[in-house]
Amino acid sequence: MKNTTLSFILFSIMFLFAGIQLHASDGGGLKIGDVAPDFSLKNIDGNYVSMSDYEDAAGFIIIFSCNHCPFVVAVEDRMIALHERYAPMGWHLIAINPNDPTVVPDDSFEKMIERAQEKNFPFPYVKDVGQKVFPQYGATRTPHVFLLDSDKVVRYIGAIDDNTRDESAVQEKWLENAIARIMRGMDPDPLETRAIGCTIKVQE
Repeated sequence: MKNTTLSFILFSIMFLFAGIQLHASDGGGLKIGDVAPDFSLKNIDGNYVSMSDYEDAAGFIIIFSCNHCPFVVAVEDRMIALHERYAPMGWHLIAINPNDPTVVPDDSFEKMIERAQEKNFPFPYVKDVGQKVFPQYGATRTPHVFLLDSDKVVRYIGAIDDNTRDESAVQEKWLENAIARIMRGMDPDPLETRAIGCTIKVQE
């Protein structure tokens, strides 16, 4: 247990020193108020998933995710809880793995199936084959959240909450607060937060 904790801390330090950035500063991708493009990506069950598959959706929780990143591993249970709480309200969580598996073999489609089965993911876990979707959105890290309303308008971008590494220390549930405000006809506050995690892996 101590070795696992130490490994996670070392990974966390490494990725933090790699840099944590705001989406708004990257100069590309979606901004608050933009309409998000739909996609058709292969799910771990072999079927293709699009936002258009969900009729009468209240909104979408799009999370760029992966298998290997310790920051993602730290929020997987939170992702499951988000699905279980908000899917019945019409808010659908879709996890997208944008990493190139030739760079990180642990993020191959086969490994995605294994991870989804281990965690019993109740939401779609799809592969961004060819890495075409994440640049359109402007995702830079895993995890990176894009909250869309029923019209696919981007309403919030950033992190799930204010402590990606330690759920027990969370004080601000930014994503849940954003959903609650939208449901009350209000804008999220804040509109954007820092996406803390591992850089998306592409070939050099």
